Amino acid sequence: MQRVRANAAAAANAEDASVWRWFSALLEERRIRWRYMFDSWVVNVDRTSVATERTFYDAIRAAKDEADRRGLGQFAERSRTRRTRSDASQHERQTQNDFHPH
Repeated sequence: MQRVRANAAAAANAEDASVWRWFSALLEERRIRWRYMFDSWVVNVDRTSVATERTFYDAIRAAKDEADRRGLGQFAERSRTRRTRSDASQHERQTQNDFHPH
């Protein structure tokens, strides 16, 4: 019985860590927003409402589940966003160098 409990706890911890890694990544890129409204937490991912729950913890967990179901907040999108920003920065540096030779 103790082994079953330990396995359940380990699974819950892994799932919990996954939720908060997801949350942190979206927060860093400003792709997740939340607000407390009428005794509930409302969570948006990529400007789409994905969850409304009574506690912040439940709202974030529900938001991840719903965002995954809808294909929002995916890691591939973040990589593409970073790549686009990186390409834009590189282009900007190139343009500056063209106008300001050393």
